[in-house]
Amino acid sequence: MYHIHCLNKIAAVGTNRLGENYELTDKIDSADAVLVRSASMHETEFPNSLLAIARAGAGVNNIPIDRCSEAGIVVFNTPGANANAVKELVVAALLLSSRKVIDSVEWAKTLKGKGDEVGKLVEKGKSQFAGPEIAGKTLGVIGLGAIGVLVANAAAALGMTVYGYDPFLSVDGAWGLSRAIHHAHTLDEIFSCDYITVHVPLTPDTKDLISKDSFAKMHDGVRILNFARGGLVNSADMLEALASGKVAAYATDFPSDDLIDVPGVLAIPHLGASTPESEDNCACMAADQVRDYLENGNICNSVNMPAISMPRDGSDRICIIHKNVPNTISLLAGVMGGAGVNIENMQSKSRKDYAYTIVDVTGGDVGAAVQKLSDVPAIIRVRVIPG
Repeated sequence: MYHIHCLNKIAAVGTNRLGENYELTDKIDSADAVLVRSASMHETEFPNSLLAIARAGAGVNNIPIDRCSEAGIVVFNTPGANANAVKELVVAALLLSSRKVIDSVEWAKTLKGKGDEVGKLVEKGKSQFAGPEIAGKTLGVIGLGAIGVLVANAAAALGMTVYGYDPFLSVDGAWGLSRAIHHAHTLDEIFSCDYITVHVPLTPDTKDLISKDSFAKMHDGVRILNFARGGLVNSADMLEALASGKVAAYATDFPSDDLIDVPGVLAIPHLGASTPESEDNCACMAADQVRDYLENGNICNSVNMPAISMPRDGSDRICIIHKNVPNTISLLAGVMGGAGVNIENMQSKSRKDYAYTIVDVTGGDVGAAVQKLSDVPAIIRVRVIPG
C-alpha cells in the first residue's frame, strides 16, 4: 500500500487514478509521495519514506529542489497540462490591452443613475477608449514551449503576423508550430514587434529579460504581455516605460504593489491556470507520474532527475539514485555480481550532479546487493520494486 499526502486540494479526477493500492493520508510522516499545488514546502521536514513530490502545475519555486535531490526525492511537475488555459488568457489579454475594455467598463459604471442621458454620454465618452485591432499587427513570442506554441498559433489564426524566438526549441514544439510562424533568430527581431509576449521559465539568465536595455530596442507604443513569471520583467523599468509612452500597455498575471492601479497596466491575479479543466489535467498528470515512478521506477517530467522509462519484464527492479561520478556503474555491476545477481536489463542517465539507474535483475541475493549498494558513498537512495 502506497501512502499519498496532498498538501493542497487535488482534483479527485487525478487522485482516483491512483488505484486500490494507494491511500490518501493527512500526514506526511509516512507518505511515499506528496501531491502539491501552491503550498510552500521550504520549511517542510521530509520523512525517510518520501520518494517523490509532484507539483500539479509547471512552476516549482515552492519546493526546495536542492534539498530534495540530496535526499533522493524525485520532484515532478506537469508541463503543458495548463497550457490551453494560459493560452486563452493570453489571447484575452491581447484584446483587452488593445481595446481598453477594462477601463471602459469601469467608466460605464459611473453612468449609473443618469437615466435617459446614458446613451448620449456613451457616444460622447467612448472615444477615450479607442484602441487598435490586433489583426495585421506583429506579435513576438519569446519561448516556444507548450504555452508559447499555442499562443503563437492562436495569434496567427486571428490574423497577426507572428515571430517566434526559442534557441532551445524542442522537436515536439517544432512539430506543433504552425507554418505561418516566422522564425526569429535574435531577440532584437522580437523587440521590433507591435506586441511581445514572454513564455520562458525564470532563471538567473532570464531575470529582467524585459528591462531598460530591451525597451531601448522597441518602438514607441509597444504592448507587452507576461503570463510566465513576474521576475521576467523589471517592474521599475516598466513603470518608466509606461510613463514615457514607450509601452502603451502591460498585461501581467503577476501583480505587485507597484504595478497595481497604474494607468496602462492590466494586473490579473494569477488566473492563468485557474480553470477546472486545467486543475483536472494537472492532477491527472501528477498522479500518473507518481504512480509510474512508485510502481515501475520510471521518471517523466522531473525537474531534478533525468528522464528514464524502461518496460517491465517481470524481474525484480532495483532503482538507484546516485551522484554523477565516474566508475559508479562498474561499481554497481560489481556489487550485483558479487551477490550472484544477474542483470537482465539496465538503463542509466545523468542530469548535472545526479544520476539515476534502473536495473532489472534475477537470481542471487538481492537483499545483500541492496545493503552493499546502500553503503556506497556515491549512492543516495536504493529501492527494490518486486517483479
